[in-house]
Amino acid sequence: MDLYEHQARELFEEYGILVPRAEVADTAKEARACAERLGGRVVVKAQVKTGGRGKAGGVKLAADPAAAELTARQMLGMDIKGHTVRTVMLAEPISTESEFYVSYALDRSAGRFLAIASAEGGMDIEEVAATRPEAVVRVPVDPAVGVTRAKAAEIAAAARLPEEAAATLAGLWQVLSREDALLVEVNPLVRTTSGDILALDGKVTLDDNARFRQARWRAQETAYEDPLEAAAAVKGLHYVKLDGQVGIIGNGAGLVMSTLDVVAGCGARPANFLDIGGGASAQVMADGLAVVLADPSVTSVLVNVFGGITACDAVADGIIAALEAVRLTKPLVVRLDGNSAARGRALLDARAHPLVEQATTMDGAARRAAELAHAAPAA
Repeated sequence: MDLYEHQARELFEEYGILVPRAEVADTAKEARACAERLGGRVVVKAQVKTGGRGKAGGVKLAADPAAAELTARQMLGMDIKGHTVRTVMLAEPISTESEFYVSYALDRSAGRFLAIASAEGGMDIEEVAATRPEAVVRVPVDPAVGVTRAKAAEIAAAARLPEEAAATLAGLWQVLSREDALLVEVNPLVRTTSGDILALDGKVTLDDNARFRQARWRAQETAYEDPLEAAAAVKGLHYVKLDGQVGIIGNGAGLVMSTLDVVAGCGARPANFLDIGGGASAQVMADGLAVVLADPSVTSVLVNVFGGITACDAVADGIIAALEAVRLTKPLVVRLDGNSAARGRALLDARAHPLVEQATTMDGAARRAAELAHAAPAA
């Protein structure tokens, strides 16, 4: 579960990490009142669970409460990489001297965490990591030991961060370990002109397997959730909204991820990740198709199933059931292979829906779905 920035900020504050004063609003009028309480001049930040907000126009400086109201009105309802802005955070502007990047992330292959840090934080940290990897340090952290003050000082020194940043690094580890997080990231961590170390932004991903220990997040996690993701969760589906136009359904996370890559390689952008699971029933297939078709950005749908525990004829039954329940207005490409694939294909042929096509290979199915997505009229 990803937290919104304002939730991460509140969490940091609880653990003694310095953050700017800020308030959250879900209407333009509330944003104006927040700006007045914060002193007038504020930074308005769209609250969405994705990166790249600044480049997408989701972070703007407002000179006064009236400007804050106007900016919030423009941001609320915006689409940023497939995420709708439903709230904004207004924060006091900070005069900074330098920017840094710090994070703790789970290294599953090594069974430990990595501290990742750079003295060159900010919006272009990805470019720094790609072009000058030596500017980003990675320090292994033994979860049984954690980040002591000495370890924090080691990380700060390796990344050439100010000595004062060590206390913040120790605090961020406490956030990760006590809140059952898989990722804690601050970009940028800044030194202000007065010498303070502040977290200007924050990203926290909690471990879903630890929800039973984190009751307060269970109560908040659906407050601003994407409605399609919420609808999928109710049906027990593993669905993630993306920013493309090809709806993707598959059985098994690995197959779905491969399908996303193949679709992208065909020049189209996936609209979602939807894994119906290894033992999905016809009802699950029908539910999944209904969720994907409800996304207005979807212009074609690709169902890619390899029959194992899930027999392909059951998947075909699910598709047919969905076609009876949902009016199909977007082309659907189906690739069935494996257990009972021949029977599944025969069932779909017999249904003979004019918007349903079949393909025998994943590459062919992805190519056709991309062609249909590009051929669709503009919404």
